[in-house]
Amino acid sequence: MKGALVTIGNSPSEDRPSVGRALAQARIASGLTVDEVSTATRVRVPIVQSIEQDDFSRCGGDVYARGHIRSLARAVGLDPEPLIEQYAAEHESAELPIKVAQVYEAERIRSVEPRRPNWTAAMIAAIVVVLGFVGFTVFSGSGGGNSTAKSATSSPTVTTSPSRTPQGNEVPKPQPSNSAIAAAPPGKVTVKVSAEGGTSWIQATDSNGKMLFQDSLKKGQSKTWTDDKKIKLVVGNAGAVQLFVNGKDLGAAGSDGQVVRLTYTPGDPTQG
Repeated sequence: MKGALVTIGNSPSEDRPSVGRALAQARIASGLTVDEVSTATRVRVPIVQSIEQDDFSRCGGDVYARGHIRSLARAVGLDPEPLIEQYAAEHESAELPIKVAQVYEAERIRSVEPRRPNWTAAMIAAIVVVLGFVGFTVFSGSGGGNSTAKSATSSPTVTTSPSRTPQGNEVPKPQPSNSAIAAAPPGKVTVKVSAEGGTSWIQATDSNGKMLFQDSLKKGQSKTWTDDKKIKLVVGNAGAVQLFVNGKDLGAAGSDGQVVRLTYTPGDPTQG
């Protein structure tokens, strides 16, 4: 019946594991606990445990079950689409498949909504600038006579022209580098991860425990973070990720399929 709760699924075929078993095996192989997967996906621990036992009755329906499967698969490094197709084939339901990735992505970033502009503070700042300009103008005008008198008796000012090359062209100013490594600010820790070898799941937090990033990086994508004290990383499929820390290329974060946990601080480009 459409809208009914999903119950425990049909038995999987002998040549492949069930959806729940595939997720559980991938989680164990990645070295992640149920609590870590729950934190990364915001799917409650009892629901994660039920799904790994192929019990989808706690999900609240096919739409939510598919969304949970998608989130869990990404967290443990699996392609979610085959698992969702297997779920649809093994569970009888009249509901049509619905793309729910956008719903879960929105839920994950709900707490990071942009702040509204503080117009009161902007107006106060504008008033302060205007008053400061008026005061500077009045002060400069009152001292103008003395400045004129002094300039009449003082020696003429020699104006120098810009530095030129023997050919008469101005010396070009050095252009800033586009390299993220060269732009690393001193006194801080700067970490750049680049998924050069394939897709990898990344979690980054700062010294206060604030979540900076939590998602999969596809091949060719990169992210950079800076903090005053510390950057902590959890990297899945570490062999696919290239690390750049405090202006130095550290190479691959680990081996293919390996899950590593790293910590970096200012002035310490070595893996922690």
